[in-house]
Amino acid sequence: METTTEQREISGIASLREKLGQKAKREPKFRFYTLYGHLSKDDLLQEAWKIVKRNGGSAGIDNVSIMDIERSSAGIAGFLKGIQEEVRDKTYHPKPVKRVYIPKSDGKLRPLGIPTVKDRVVQAALLYIMEPIFEQDFLDCSFGFRPERSAHQAIDAIKGAICEGKTQVYDADLKGYFDSIPHDKLMKAVERRIADQHVLKLIRKWLTAPIWEEGKPMSPNDRGTPQGGVISPLLANIYLHWFDKIFHGTQGPGTMAKAVLVRYADDFVIMAKYLTKRIAAWVEEEIEGRFGLTINREKTKIKDLAGPKECLDFLGFTMRKESVKSAPWRQYCKEQPSKKSLNRAREEVRGITSPKNGYKPIKDVVKTLNQYLRGWGQYFHKGYPSKTFSAINAYVDERVYRFLQRRSQRGCKKSPDSNTWYREIRRLGVIQLTKRMFT
Repeated sequence: METTTEQREISGIASLREKLGQKAKREPKFRFYTLYGHLSKDDLLQEAWKIVKRNGGSAGIDNVSIMDIERSSAGIAGFLKGIQEEVRDKTYHPKPVKRVYIPKSDGKLRPLGIPTVKDRVVQAALLYIMEPIFEQDFLDCSFGFRPERSAHQAIDAIKGAICEGKTQVYDADLKGYFDSIPHDKLMKAVERRIADQHVLKLIRKWLTAPIWEEGKPMSPNDRGTPQGGVISPLLANIYLHWFDKIFHGTQGPGTMAKAVLVRYADDFVIMAKYLTKRIAAWVEEEIEGRFGLTINREKTKIKDLAGPKECLDFLGFTMRKESVKSAPWRQYCKEQPSKKSLNRAREEVRGITSPKNGYKPIKDVVKTLNQYLRGWGQYFHKGYPSKTFSAINAYVDERVYRFLQRRSQRGCKKSPDSNTWYREIRRLGVIQLTKRMFT
C-alpha cells in the first residue's frame, strides 16, 4: 500500500514531536536551543494552517480572513510560501493585535486579542513544537488546553477529592488572568526549557505587539498574552505550572495539608479536609506576590460541601454531596449542569428561534437548533443531567411552537399526521435531549 504525501508529512512532524517529548522527559533540565529552523518546514506550516482553519476566527488588523486567503490568486500554497520565506530570512514581524469584546454571562464584556491569520499560523507552528516539550513538565492537576485532557477529567478529580472527605474548598477567581501575566516572569518560565534566542525573540514580539482598538490610539502592550492568540493557552499554562509545582512542594499545601489542587487554565479549586486560614493566606501571598496576579476577592469563595445545600460550581457543573434515599448514611457526589449553564442554553435557544430568523426555512432553523443541542448535551450529559435536560426540552418545544406561530398571521397548522404540537415538533425533526443519546 502506497504512502501518500500527506501521510508522510504527518508522520514527519509527529516523529519530531515524539523526539522532542522523549528528550524533554529524559532530561528534565535540558534547554532546547535548535528549534527555530523547524518553523520554516513545509509540513509544519501546512499542519499549522489546518489548526488555524479548524479554530476559525475573524480577521485581524489587516482584515484578511481565512476565506480571503483561500480565494486569493496565490491560494493557501502561496500564502504559506510567503510565511516560509519570511521565517527563513528572519524578516517576519507580527502585526498589532486587534481588540474586540464579547459578552460574558454576568453582562460584562471580555476583551479578546485577535492576531492576523498569518500571525496565528506562525504561532500554531511554534505551538506544535513547544507543546510536547512542556507537556513533560506539566503536572496531573492541570487539565485545561492540554492534549488528551478535558474538563470532564477535572470534574472527576474534584469528585474524587470529595469522596475522600476533602469537602472544604477554596474556589479561586483570578482577575483578568490572560491580560495581566507579567512578561518578564513569563519569559523566565519559558527560558527554563527554551534556549533558542530566535524563538524567545519571536515570543517576546507576540507578547509586546501593540493593541489596536477601533476609535482609540494604538496602545503598547506590557502585560498579558492576548486571548485569541493560538499560543496563548500554552503560555498561560507554562506560567501557572510553577504555581502547581510550588503547591506540591515540600512547603506547599499539597504536602503540608494533603490538599488537592484541580486547575483548568486560570480556574482552580483547592480542596482539603481542613482548609485553614493559613492555606488561603498562602495562596493569596503566592498568587499576588510571587506571580504578580490579582485574586478577585468578590468571586473567590471558601465553602464546606459537607454543609446542607452547599455546592461548588466549576466548568459549568454544579457539584454537591447527596445522600442515597434508601440508605441515608451512604453519600455520593452529584454533578449536574449549573443554573448559569441552563440559563445560557436558554439564551442560545431563544436567539436561534427569535423573530429575526423568521425568514429562514424551518428545516434550516431546526438544523441549527439540533447542532447546538447536541453539542450542549454532549458536554453536559455527564453525571445526573436528566432534570436539566427535561427543562431544556420543555423550553425548546415552547420556543419552537412560538416560532412556528409567528411565521403566519393565521398561525402555523399541524400536519394531518400530528394530533398534538409535541408530535408536530418531533415530526419537524427537533431532537429531545436524553442521557442515553451520549452513552
